[in-house]
Amino acid sequence: METEKIYNEHKNLVYNLALQYVQNMEDAEEITQDVFLSIYQSIDSFREESKLSTWIYKITINKSIDLINKRNRKKRFAFLTSLFNSENDKLIHEPIHFNHPGVQLEQKEALKNLFELINQLPEKQQTTLILIKIEQKSLVETANIMEISPKAVESLLHRAKVNLQKKLQNIEGK
Repeated sequence: METEKIYNEHKNLVYNLALQYVQNMEDAEEITQDVFLSIYQSIDSFREESKLSTWIYKITINKSIDLINKRNRKKRFAFLTSLFNSENDKLIHEPIHFNHPGVQLEQKEALKNLFELINQLPEKQQTTLILIKIEQKSLVETANIMEISPKAVESLLHRAKVNLQKKLQNIEGK
């Protein structure tokens, strides 16, 4: 398979999916580069047991989650360092900057808040919600990407919705 053709056909899919996870254009671009580097390095091992796009979705999700986990580890380390370092009188904490193209200014804050809640969901619930509700994937496609059964996808989607509703009620109740 020609990697340039793969890139041209899937670059928007990868970028948009990564953007759903990280809500930051620069991070989504970094993930996109990492994904295509991984594809280039491992295209010979692609066994065509699934569709190419399914394989690319898996790589993109994993790279996105890896970046989020890396960012969270850095925040935890900075926090712990600030606790034990008396010279450090303030915690350096960089908030996630919500930078999503095509979003109206007045909708940006509400969308930022929604994604902050989605980001608090367990990884599998988050992935299910993004694939089905944002990427418009079917239950079967989502099951293939996540390597679980369609019933498990339904269950994860239901739990994600319930958890989001609880989080929204907690916010509205304050």
